[in-house]
Amino acid sequence: MYKVGVVGPLPSVERIVGVAKEFAEEIQFIPYPYNDARETENIVFSHKNEVMIWLFSGQVPYLIAKKTLGSDENLQFIPHTGSSLYKCFLHMAYYQQKLLERVSVDMVQSEDVEEALAELGIPTSEIYVKKYDDYTEYQELLNFHLDLWKAGKTEAAFTCYQATFLTLQEKGIPSYWISPTRMVIRQNLVLIAEKFKTSYFKDMQIGLGIIEIEDFDKVIDRAKTPYHLQYLELKVKESLLKLCERVDGSLLEKGNGRYAIFSTRGAMERELQGFTATARLLSLDVEGRVAVGIGYGQTVFAAENHGRRAVQYAKERNDYDIVIVQENGVIQDSTSGHVPFSYSSRSDDQNLLEALKKANVSIKTYNKMEALAEKMNWTEFTSADIAASLSMTERNARRIISGLCEQGLMECVGEEMLAARGRPTKRYAFS
Repeated sequence: MYKVGVVGPLPSVERIVGVAKEFAEEIQFIPYPYNDARETENIVFSHKNEVMIWLFSGQVPYLIAKKTLGSDENLQFIPHTGSSLYKCFLHMAYYQQKLLERVSVDMVQSEDVEEALAELGIPTSEIYVKKYDDYTEYQELLNFHLDLWKAGKTEAAFTCYQATFLTLQEKGIPSYWISPTRMVIRQNLVLIAEKFKTSYFKDMQIGLGIIEIEDFDKVIDRAKTPYHLQYLELKVKESLLKLCERVDGSLLEKGNGRYAIFSTRGAMERELQGFTATARLLSLDVEGRVAVGIGYGQTVFAAENHGRRAVQYAKERNDYDIVIVQENGVIQDSTSGHVPFSYSSRSDDQNLLEALKKANVSIKTYNKMEALAEKMNWTEFTSADIAASLSMTERNARRIISGLCEQGLMECVGEEMLAARGRPTKRYAFS
């Protein structure tokens, strides 16, 4: 059964889990309530191996979790939409017996408030909005509402923070908690259910890993006798069979130092480190380089085609990182720092292709550099950064960058002096 961790204030978590009962047959929702949003960091770090997806009651805990885990791949939050504000106005009109116009509001996105008020036709001249983020302290939000109330500028307060809402209530100030409606909660739970279904079918795709011993003829020549060569081949097969067992796959010998492992995408993705470790071990055994490429596809034919492309790309590299070609042809690569990134080897942009042709740079290399810069959050970089990350010589990196600059695809944005002597290092950015 799929497991989802629900994080937020206790009332919000209970409400989400209550709506989630409709999905109980296929998904288990595990509550992780907190008293303060900053507890989110400890929650997601301590329980990250217990759930598959984290669902947050609001955007603030989501932002905290994103920074803690370094990715938002398996994170989702329930947004405070216009309907959340409408609910507050309806509650206010019911309990106050009139529609108050002087109100203080705190939200992550102030534009949402303005848009919702515009749709309601409520004048905004006496609506005070406080925009906040995950760095904003609870006391700052509380003071915002209190100061306006004490100055006589507001008659009620709308807040997204449960602690702020409870404190304002204790002080006798008309306050309303901005929380998502059951309909919005249900829509987000449907999205999670669909995500699990998509993940399941993706896991069941065919995966083909190709392991190739490069320059196998030299390995044969180094063998002292045919027996030594056969012992070596047995040792190679033993290592590959152990890997095969871990991915529940089957091993096929292609000949001339090339082997193929068939399994599912999900099993292979969970054992990528095993593929890398096996490649390093085989490299020591054969005293040569071993390339690994993995292809995914809906059919064996597609997976095999992608696998052949992947191992060819892997052979162009000077390290043991795995190259993967996805079912849609997108290439997934890794830098020397093991930060995966994806790029395409194709483009339909004729102007770009023409410029790259003049620069003598392939579309694959250009897309790889662009994807690397985006993944590493580089607003600018040096030729040495590119060379180190893409396993090429700095001279080759400078040649590529020079060609891209001549065609206006890249530009020099500055220089830096890294040593007391020598020329300053140029820094570049994509145009």
